[in-house]
Amino acid sequence: MALVYQPVMQLSGILVSLLGWVLSCLTTYLPQWKNLNLELNELEIWTMGLWQACVVQEEGGMQCKDFDSFLALPPELRISRILMFFSNGSGLLGLLLSGFGLDCMKIGERQQEQKKRLLLFGGMLFWISGITAIVPVSWVAHSTVQEFWDENIPDIVPRWDFGEALFVGWLAGFCLILGGSLLNCTICSAEVHPSSIHYAVAEQQDQCQHLETETRP
Repeated sequence: MALVYQPVMQLSGILVSLLGWVLSCLTTYLPQWKNLNLELNELEIWTMGLWQACVVQEEGGMQCKDFDSFLALPPELRISRILMFFSNGSGLLGLLLSGFGLDCMKIGERQQEQKKRLLLFGGMLFWISGITAIVPVSWVAHSTVQEFWDENIPDIVPRWDFGEALFVGWLAGFCLILGGSLLNCTICSAEVHPSSIHYAVAEQQDQCQHLETETRP
């Protein structure tokens, strides 16, 4: 029964990982990493991402301006750019490797050991991609909380709050780690089942031979 569900788990793992990779790419380019509501003008909402800062006006829509310099960004945004690029790249590589390692793929059907290695490397890359997606959004969230509760900043100064991109990034990291775990679980089950089946067949053959010897006159 477990052998029947193994391709289903592989397909589920690759689909969940694909969803996580898409969300990770979306998180990288969303400008809503931080939100700022001005009490003096409630019709404007300022947002900040890794690439640009935007202002959302009720009548004029959204207007964005790209950051002039990479070095002028805060440390958490600079490192977040690098980590999110690394997350997207490792996730894409994991999709390619694990895709060729699926049992439903006819390519390399006779090379099962190599297909297992591809699934293993793909699952590990999904883990790395998920971790490198969670770290930057968590770092930005931590720095936002510290700035929000900083007593040295006057109360009249507006405070940044969590943006929607942070929650998308956390979901992306969770999906990537879950997808990689599903793929690696199928590898562990594949290593156990063939030996158990071989043992069951050998035991059945021994029983048949024993019955034949007993029935002989």
